[in-house]
Amino acid sequence: MTDAASPVAPPPNPLRAYAAVTAAYWAFMLSDGALRMLVLLHFNSLGFTPIQLAWLFLLYEVAGIVTNLAAGWLAARFGLAATLYGGLALQIGALVALAQLDPTWGVAASVAFVMAVQGVSGVAKDLAKMSSKSAVKLLAPKEDGGLFRWVALLTGSKNAVKGLGFFLGAALLALAGFQAAVWGMAAVLAVILIAVVLFLPAGLPGRMKSEEAWGGWRSKEPRVNRLSLARMFLFGARDVWFVVGIPVYFQAVLSDGTPEGRREAFFLIGSFLALWIIAYGAVQAFAPRLLGGKGQPEAETTRKAILWAGLLVPIPFALAAATWVAGDPAEWLTATLIGGLLVFGFVFAINSSVHSYLILAFGSAERITRDVGFYYMANAAGRLIGTLLSGLSYQIGGLTLCLATAGLMALASWLAARRLRSV
Repeated sequence: MTDAASPVAPPPNPLRAYAAVTAAYWAFMLSDGALRMLVLLHFNSLGFTPIQLAWLFLLYEVAGIVTNLAAGWLAARFGLAATLYGGLALQIGALVALAQLDPTWGVAASVAFVMAVQGVSGVAKDLAKMSSKSAVKLLAPKEDGGLFRWVALLTGSKNAVKGLGFFLGAALLALAGFQAAVWGMAAVLAVILIAVVLFLPAGLPGRMKSEEAWGGWRSKEPRVNRLSLARMFLFGARDVWFVVGIPVYFQAVLSDGTPEGRREAFFLIGSFLALWIIAYGAVQAFAPRLLGGKGQPEAETTRKAILWAGLLVPIPFALAAATWVAGDPAEWLTATLIGGLLVFGFVFAINSSVHSYLILAFGSAERITRDVGFYYMANAAGRLIGTLLSGLSYQIGGLTLCLATAGLMALASWLAARRLRSV
């Protein structure tokens, strides 16, 4: 077998390449957030149970696990630009397919169809994410904490845009309806894909020799593997309450069952989740400053990763205790949940930002797409576990069990993060 091209030099203007990659990632995540909110609120209003709602997103997360492993090889073999374009094109295809959903179909057919479409969207999302994050490793300046600042800006701004997508999805559902919203997003994303293809400078790196690209699915760096385990439980802790539990609880509290009441609930739920994601993204973007400045040694950043993982643990347990004491929905409980989940978001954002830096710091430049792919495979596995447990725990034990399960996942993330010190 002949070798593919060895790694190419970065583009002559890495800042322009970084801007183009970031813009493409923004566009994708705007559509991703809007699509998730559209699907969740639309099918919840049709009477789907929490378990059925969770099933709608399961293939999305399963696809992420598989895609992150394959995407690392694809990017290594064909270059990061190819996988970035592929992610955007697949998302357009998923939106066009979802617009074909027939309201006369039965529950089983609707669930199976939406699961399949969400699976394609999951492939698209992880192609785009892996491409963008890997590009930062290769484009960022090496001096003066440049890597931490560039990855924090990319990740933080991406989540702020995704938060806007949550609000956009809820607003489009209320104002335009499901099918019109999906067609509109597909058209806009197609225009953005064309613009990115025209604007992205030639020479975006990522290709490597074929035998390196076909390396083992696990990283050769123990710290990458242990960080990936902590990441899996971290995102499981978030999605246990985020995917089904809190949106379903809020819709039950806020909607009076009338069409007007449902539309108002759509706006309120979308606004809260959008605010949460935007605030989370803002904290991520400022994480390097919040954690004490530029150019810190990896050992110090690792110590802070363990500290902040521990700070996350008591928050969902405290919220679970509040819901257990309240028994039934109450105004004070809703206010407590909003405040508590915003605190959770702040601590979670610090954890996520430190992880995003450490995976690029720990990963080898020679196989960065593989290391990042493995890491985000663990991320997708955490979302899959969290999504499944979100519907299951809410249906069995309501919001109390849902939040307590999130606490157990956060505890597991902290225990995994502590093992980074022994490497």
